Amino acid sequence: MKYNINNSIKHFKKELKKSLKPLFLLVSMLVFSFPQVSISQDFNRTIIGPMPKESIKAYYNGPTLPEIPLRPADRIMYIMVSAYNSLPEQTDSTPFITASNTRTRDGIVATNSLPFGSIVRFPDVYGDKEFVVEDRMNKRYYYQMDIWMEHKVDAINFGSQFLKMEIL
Repeated sequence: MKYNINNSIKHFKKELKKSLKPLFLLVSMLVFSFPQVSISQDFNRTIIGPMPKESIKAYYNGPTLPEIPLRPADRIMYIMVSAYNSLPEQTDSTPFITASNTRTRDGIVATNSLPFGSIVRFPDVYGDKEFVVEDRMNKRYYYQMDIWMEHKVDAINFGSQFLKMEIL
C-alpha cells in the first residue's frame, strides 16, 4: 500500500512538472512581451505634479454650435405615400441598390415626380425629419411616393396615407 502511494506521488510530481514548464514559459513570455499590461495594473501609483482642485471649465458657456433654423419649404403639396422594403417581390433584381446607385437606408424615398437628390419632409407624420429622393417607382405611379423601411411589418403598419409633403 505504501509503495502505491509513493508511486502515485512521484507520478503526480512528474506530471505537475510537465504541465508547469509550458505554463511558466507562457506567463514569462507575456510579461516580457507586454510590460505595459503589468505596469498598468499598479493601482497605488502616485500622481506626479499638482492635483487639480476643480475640473476644467469651458471658456465659452453658450451653445457650441449655432442654432440653424429649419429650411422653409419651396413647395407644399399633398401626395399619396406608401412604404416599401428591400424585398425582391417589391423591387427589381437588386433590392438593396436604389435607382441612383446607392444603398437603401433610413431616409430614402422613391418617386417619379421629383429629380434625384430632392429633399422632402412629411411634417404631419415625421416632423422635421428630411428624406432624400434616391429611388424610382414603377412608371405607372407618377404622383405617389414610397418611403423605404427596414422591416416589412413597419411598412404594412404604415399602409398608404394621403400626406402633406414639403419640398425643400
